[in-house]
Amino acid sequence: MKGKFGRSIALVAAGSLLAVATAGIASASPGGGKGSSSTQALAAQVLQMRDDLTKVAYASNVGATRTDLGQLSPVLADIAAGKRYTVQTDTEQLAGLAKGRADESARLLANPTAKPRQLPPLPLPPIPDLPGPLKIVSDLLKALLGALTGILGGLLGALPVPPLPLPPLPVPGT
Repeated sequence: MKGKFGRSIALVAAGSLLAVATAGIASASPGGGKGSSSTQALAAQVLQMRDDLTKVAYASNVGATRTDLGQLSPVLADIAAGKRYTVQTDTEQLAGLAKGRADESARLLANPTAKPRQLPPLPLPPIPDLPGPLKIVSDLLKALLGALTGILGGLLGALPVPPLPLPPLPVPGT
């Protein structure tokens, strides 16, 4: 009797473990997409990089902004290439456009006297202008931050994308 009871408990435990593992795999794939569990890890990495870039850029830290752009560019290249991560085609295309903005921003921050290249506009939500020394690349970085938010939307599927950690905006008249 004890043996049957032990086998029953083991069978229920194994079934529960299998159900939990299968549910994790199923939830990692966005609807209609070709995602995988690495997509969730990529989304977490891109979210962290986007938030870090936002914080240093709005703090007017040029050196840290250049460093963050240098770290972000290879990740965007991997997403755009579609080889390392399996994401939607529109997310790959947006990553390619975002990489262009990251590279152009880094180039201009490395040499502020360089002539900026005109890049096509991206349809993005409004983001406030950057302060002081980063004003030269404000539009590029705003487009990059918007594109990163769009990439996160593609990676997270139906999950909501966390908002940008923008500093409090000054209240007019104060």
